[in-house]
Amino acid sequence: MKRRHLLAAALALPALGGRAARAAWAPDRPMRLIVPFAAGGPADIFGRIFSEALGKTLGQPVVVDNRAGAGGLIGTDLAAKAAPDGITLGFTGPGALSVAPAIPQQRMPFDIYKDLAHLTLVARVPEVLVVNAASGPADIAALIAKAKAKPGDVTYGSAGAGSLTHLASALFSMAAGLNTVHVPYRGAAPASTDLLGGRIDFMVADVPVLKPHIDAGAMRPLAVTTAVRVPSLPQVPTMSELGLPRVNSDNWYGLAVPAATPAPIREGLLAASHAALRDEKLLQDFARQAGEAAPMDPDSYLNFLRAEAEKWGAVVRETGLETM
Repeated sequence: MKRRHLLAAALALPALGGRAARAAWAPDRPMRLIVPFAAGGPADIFGRIFSEALGKTLGQPVVVDNRAGAGGLIGTDLAAKAAPDGITLGFTGPGALSVAPAIPQQRMPFDIYKDLAHLTLVARVPEVLVVNAASGPADIAALIAKAKAKPGDVTYGSAGAGSLTHLASALFSMAAGLNTVHVPYRGAAPASTDLLGGRIDFMVADVPVLKPHIDAGAMRPLAVTTAVRVPSLPQVPTMSELGLPRVNSDNWYGLAVPAATPAPIREGLLAASHAALRDEKLLQDFARQAGEAAPMDPDSYLNFLRAEAEKWGAVVRETGLETM
């Protein structure tokens, strides 16, 4: 009996050694996190918070490289085509992974599932529907009544055609049975400017983007699009509370590497990422931006990505946005 136990233990040593080697992977030089949006926006802010914590965990600096364009496709494509050595990482989001594939005329420069290895969800960020505080409706019921009284007259702004801000507003309009007009902008900031100037009627965007205007009394929040109320806006009801349960949307960011990245590197990056997402400073910095860390194992994250693609694909089809 003892001899059999010793033999079994000896046979197990190579496997244990392999696992230890995989867990021990660490970068030998500075790393790059490609953020597919411009500096200063939500993706950049969350990417920088995450890169700082990840660099501390791995013992190498992780430098943010902003590669904006095409709703996140340009930067995500660069990440997919990078050397599969664990040094270049992609900070991904719903625009490139969930929305763009649902638009028939959108040429995808990469295959979401074949060209990228998706490691983990990093952060979730709530969205809020706002109006001009001085001239806008007092609540969602009043906004809906205004839009129904004048079909095709009420306008909403977005960060661009095909952006999550676009689809969230389109989903609200569809769920409420409204005929509204989309006004696309090159980012949430210019859309906010026109909302403040009274040139559009409402918009949906990330809470950290709009909260300064809310706190200043310039914008009125009517509803958050998350399943539960947002801690930083506790007085604002959810769409579900207001009778629009299908309007459930939040922004999110994930981590990906080229699909050819070896398993030991992927596993090392996953372990380091999850450790970074437990970092107290990161959690505090995320919370200050109304976001939350959302680590997942790769299988759960892949299921999440497929569910998001299915959800937003249905919205694109049902709202007639396939031709945008």
